[in-house]
Amino acid sequence: MKILVATEKPFAPAAVDSIREVFTEAGYELRLLEKYPSRDDLLAAVADVDALIVRSDKIDGGVMSAAPNLKIVVRAGAGYDNINLADATSHGIVVENTPGQNANAVAELVIGMMVYMARGKFNGKPGTELKGKKLGLHAYGNVPRNLARIAQGFGMEVFAADPFISAEDIEKDGVTSLDNYEAMYEMCDYVSLHLPLVDSTRRLINYRLLRTMKPGATLLNSARAEVVCEEGIKMMLAERPDFKFASDISSGISAELVERFPANVYFTPKKMGAQTKEANVNSGKAAATQIVGFFTEGDTTFKVN
Repeated sequence: MKILVATEKPFAPAAVDSIREVFTEAGYELRLLEKYPSRDDLLAAVADVDALIVRSDKIDGGVMSAAPNLKIVVRAGAGYDNINLADATSHGIVVENTPGQNANAVAELVIGMMVYMARGKFNGKPGTELKGKKLGLHAYGNVPRNLARIAQGFGMEVFAADPFISAEDIEKDGVTSLDNYEAMYEMCDYVSLHLPLVDSTRRLINYRLLRTMKPGATLLNSARAEVVCEEGIKMMLAERPDFKFASDISSGISAELVERFPANVYFTPKKMGAQTKEANVNSGKAAATQIVGFFTEGDTTFKVN
């Protein structure tokens, strides 16, 4: 078997070592394509591979057509909207993700952004503490579960809204389940977004919803830029000097927002949520292990198409 790891944003060296170890033990050939300059390099590299591991790399029908032997693509991470599932299905290719492997890393980043914004971006002036504040989690998957655990350690009161998770499952973690996500925006000091990008969530976080947030509230996004309405954010910042927004994903108006509202807005330099050595190793090794399981046992536990 020929396996390609194609990462425009490479894995940490320790993660590559763990991936190599899994495939060496299985007797598979591992190839690396890192920091590739153009799509043509990717098209050439996939020509004879049986499996592909990617991170945020765009994989569409053109890539799949250039890879006649390709049978499985694994996204090392939870989100997989960078892979065209319809194209994969039409090509007979299985697509998988590695849910949960980056969850703690992303949750810790969100906590870091909360502290940074609460302390006025460390501007030397008095800020506020997280203890005693209300944190709302919009969706309750692996990342928000970890975030709830950490936030409770800070003494925060945690709420969650997710129509696909039972109230019993949420509340066993000491988190208050809300039937109505709108109520969360009205009552919480911090709201953290963990929504997948689907038609129903695109631009869901709009001005109508944001304007209900309590004075001094902070919105945090470590999910996808497209779930937030950019114009809504801009209007809120212009009208509400107390409102703050911190994101791990840049958007088309990020530079404008930072320039106009420097005290109220923060964007990480690049998507940093999963950028830890531990998360790299966890997600990379999981992706490699899933590929071996697919070829040896037909295991498709994490199939998403």
